[in-house]
Amino acid sequence: MNKSFMADKPLAWQKRAPSQLIENRVCFAGPHAELSIYDTYEQAQKVSLKANSLLYCGMVTGAKVMHTKSRENIPFMPHESFILSPNEEVFIDFPEAQLDLPTTCLTIEISKERVAQICDRMNDIMSSSPIPVNVPIDPNQPLHTLHTQATQQLLNRLTSDFVQNDPDRDLLVDFGVSELVTRILRHHGRDALLHFTQQNPDANGLTCVLHWIEQNLALPLDITELSKKACMSRSRFYDAFKRQLHCTPAEYQHQRRMCRAYQRLQEHVSVTEVSYELGYQSLSHFSRRFHQHFGVTPREVTQNKLN
Repeated sequence: MNKSFMADKPLAWQKRAPSQLIENRVCFAGPHAELSIYDTYEQAQKVSLKANSLLYCGMVTGAKVMHTKSRENIPFMPHESFILSPNEEVFIDFPEAQLDLPTTCLTIEISKERVAQICDRMNDIMSSSPIPVNVPIDPNQPLHTLHTQATQQLLNRLTSDFVQNDPDRDLLVDFGVSELVTRILRHHGRDALLHFTQQNPDANGLTCVLHWIEQNLALPLDITELSKKACMSRSRFYDAFKRQLHCTPAEYQHQRRMCRAYQRLQEHVSVTEVSYELGYQSLSHFSRRFHQHFGVTPREVTQNKLN
């Protein structure tokens, strides 16, 4: 997380002496969820983490290396999210932890019942959708992603709600947890929708458009041409797109560009090359949009990669 989050640590957390040097834990219980803050003060390898419920993990300071049953050596850095399904175990290395510079992360464990309630609500809202928009968390594939500024702000607010003694604390925590779960499901839903369009680009007009956008991220969008591909009028296409994707075509293209940019930077492609690959004629414009979306610069992503 960012420095403002660190400055907002409750005094009880800041002054409390650690009872252990590896994964020293402070907990804050809430309705249907529990926030845990872990500080590790010395290097360690293969420390187990597991929960009975959906577990959201967010890095605050330092770095970890995660090992799951399907993947090894996954770098986990600040401003990234790591979500584990219930009863999934992950093993963690702490390559940078020091006594005076601990590695800090937070977890939010969310009850299965609350996740199910939110899934049911989303299914009711999207029941008319011809394509599934939310899928269960794949137990064999944890979600690991660089989250957006909006998610970062939500985490800051939710953490503050957990630790503050506010008369409306439980209500605010539940609101924040609901929003976090919705964002997780939306992310998986987007992935499922994108996979569907790749496998079935001609299933309907909208999947045809999404497939075209994915294959031509560097090209400018022409709504008139996209509506023709969808076999709809311009106004009907625009309304259908927003209803299905909850954003405009231009916003969707921007989100996909940012995801592709992050993926390419993780593959050690230069910032300049990624910028031109995605249709940005100005390197500064690309860097500015990336920073607005993720809260970090492209160069910070390449520099933060662990060896």
